[in-house]
Amino acid sequence: MFQRNFHQYIWDACRYVIASFRVNLPKGLTKLKSSLIYGHFNNFSCSILDKITFDGAKIIEEKLNCFSLPMPFDNPYEYWDEYKLKGKGLISMKHTAIVCGIGALGKNTLLLNPKYGNELTIGAILTDLDLKSDDLCENICIKECYKCIENCPVRAIQDGKVVQKLCRNNAYGKTKRGFDTVECNICRTVFPMRYGINK
Repeated sequence: MFQRNFHQYIWDACRYVIASFRVNLPKGLTKLKSSLIYGHFNNFSCSILDKITFDGAKIIEEKLNCFSLPMPFDNPYEYWDEYKLKGKGLISMKHTAIVCGIGALGKNTLLLNPKYGNELTIGAILTDLDLKSDDLCENICIKECYKCIENCPVRAIQDGKVVQKLCRNNAYGKTKRGFDTVECNICRTVFPMRYGINK
């Protein structure tokens, strides 16, 4: 949990953000060629997280007599740069997770957690409760490791950022029937502690 003013443009009474996380996908899916099955369950996990966030906001309101606002995990969002293929959510889930003490950013800009590695999906609930902030999380990104940058087939990781046009065009696709696929997740799989410390 953390207190930040930049969420007040969504809701002016917001005092704190509660961020929750869960393992995004079963580890076995990272052993497959990243295409139809990975893409299907990646989308499935996003819808589950939205339900957890929605139900969590209602429980918080009922139990603690306050107002809570569930934030959508991924879609919808208003900002979209068609040329750069770059979107921005209503709030940045990764940066929210960082200040909530859930993880830190790796060189590939993925969120890293000591227990779960980079297999995380983040949800957030805005609330008007007065809460105590959590401590920041240690960064498990290995200082001298550059595997994610060196192994990116389209060199999308540049200067601490991901060039979304390069990444999206390489990573995401569809079958002939229109099912989503994930064709590349090398930046996740080459990370030495992708499942967390000592996994």
